[in-house]
Amino acid sequence: MPDTQPLDGRRILAMVTNYGVEQDELLTPVRHLRNQGAEVSVAAVTKDPIETLVGDQNPGESAEPDLTLAEADPAAYDLLLVPGGTLNADSLRLQDDALRVVRALTEAGKPVAAICHGPWILVEAGLVSGRTLTSYASLRTDIVNAGGDWIDKSVAVDEGDGRLLITSRTPDDLPDFLREIDAALAPAG
Repeated sequence: MPDTQPLDGRRILAMVTNYGVEQDELLTPVRHLRNQGAEVSVAAVTKDPIETLVGDQNPGESAEPDLTLAEADPAAYDLLLVPGGTLNADSLRLQDDALRVVRALTEAGKPVAAICHGPWILVEAGLVSGRTLTSYASLRTDIVNAGGDWIDKSVAVDEGDGRLLITSRTPDDLPDFLREIDAALAPAG
């Protein structure tokens, strides 16, 4: 009998631009989820390599996207992962295909996990009003101005309107962020 993993059969979409995503906020969750048995697809604006950064300034590891944002079918996934990185998140929120994906997944009641500057896309998509989130501290005003409640905690989990949002502040919060993602993806029972 083959070994089974806790997240076998679960499908996750990680959504980024091709430059500026914070290395650990993309690669650590992708590796963690794959090690748990999940199928993780990384969607970027183009099929060109994804150039990550460390601390928004130092070159990090490159990664290959599995598909483009335009090719992403939200119905095929159980959870959306939105890593941060200032440049990545600021550019991502201007991508119509990224907004289409985040709106479709939330409308289908599927969880969205966004870290650091990643919640900017939730603001842009109009999904934070009445919700409690955390993020990199510089997004606080954006979240509050969009009608959300911002808290300074390692992870915020909000199921307010039946649409689960998991948010975290920085790479230092990855253990708590990943724990909540695992819980959201765990089989019921």
